Amino acid sequence: MVEPEQQRRFAVEVVRTLRDAGFEAYWAGGCVRDELLANVPKDYDVATNATPREIREVFGRRRTLAIGAAFGVITVLGPKGSGMVEVATFRRDAAYSDGRHPDHVTFSSAEEDASRRDFTVNGLFYDPIGQEVIDFVGGREDLTAKRIRAIGDPRERFAEDKLRMLRAIRFSATLGFEIQQQTTDTIREMAGQIVVVSAERIAQEMRRMLVDPGRAEAVRMLIETDLAEPILPEVIPSGDVQRGRVEHALAVIAGLRQPGFPLALGALLHELVDVRGAESVCSRWRLSNKEAARTAWLVEHHSALTTAKALPWSRLQPLLIAEGIEDLLALHEAAHPDRLDEVIHCRSRLQRPPEQLDPPPLITGDDLKAHGIPPGPQYRVLLQRVRDAQLDEEIHGRAEALAMAERLAGQ
Repeated sequence: MVEPEQQRRFAVEVVRTLRDAGFEAYWAGGCVRDELLANVPKDYDVATNATPREIREVFGRRRTLAIGAAFGVITVLGPKGSGMVEVATFRRDAAYSDGRHPDHVTFSSAEEDASRRDFTVNGLFYDPIGQEVIDFVGGREDLTAKRIRAIGDPRERFAEDKLRMLRAIRFSATLGFEIQQQTTDTIREMAGQIVVVSAERIAQEMRRMLVDPGRAEAVRMLIETDLAEPILPEVIPSGDVQRGRVEHALAVIAGLRQPGFPLALGALLHELVDVRGAESVCSRWRLSNKEAARTAWLVEHHSALTTAKALPWSRLQPLLIAEGIEDLLALHEAAHPDRLDEVIHCRSRLQRPPEQLDPPPLITGDDLKAHGIPPGPQYRVLLQRVRDAQLDEEIHGRAEALAMAERLAGQ
């Protein structure tokens, strides 16, 4: 596990080691932004005029990975608890033919390296030894103004990598910054081009957006910048009724406390689509089977607990023993804050001993077969009917269960 203090010390040591070897080196990108905002960086990147070969010579091949060497990036491995630091050579990018990666890179100066980055607040360098900020792009001014602004011409920055349009939304919502007007106008103008970005990369940005406290504002900005249409048209208001549902969905996701991604997505979609609609979104973003199943299950059962106290045990119990019950309870709390008594009722039932909460079935398919009931699709129905009767305490033993199954089979 990475310890923030150890990670920070290692990131300082990487810079110091490169300096001692005669190279220029700074922290770069998001870690500088977070440092200046007094936030703990999630990771650290270092930019240097050392080439990839020289970086590996300085730190040794056993402590380095050259996975990104083609783009001038070497990963330096730290001691236990310190994580790793990506060290990148100052570079100038060629054209981005695939809309994601430069066709090739040319090693350059710190100023040129800063100018090829996405937003000014991510284009800063920091000397952690001299505690000095190096700003070639006006990023400090934009940090002070709480502004997200593309470096240079926003059309060029977004043409290089269309995903940057989504990143602008995420940074704005996460940091509570406004997007500069020209950058916003360009996003709206180019929004339809986001479809060239792979579904997996779009999904990763949506994961980050929807688990962040600024998730509701992020979705609102997706709508306002027209990015929702190609990515998530389900949230576009198309009339007064739909507009009301969208506003309620935004209020619900804003009320969630530290949700995982499936819960946040399920809460956003729960009144806007049915199960098939939820599955369509998950398929569109190529989510994992586990994420898709949980999201669809939440959409399907989002209102199931509104009458929990009145439900027979045979209907409530399957929900309570489901893997996603905590997410369902959290969704109910956010969507129905005036009906928390239903949640209290469910949680009291969840405190039952395992043998009461989920007792073993009285009979199985083998019992039905041994009892002379012909195998077939009816087995599933028979076993479910008997299980419901068991949970509702209408029958109490194997003999009663078999008698009930036989009677039902005869009918």
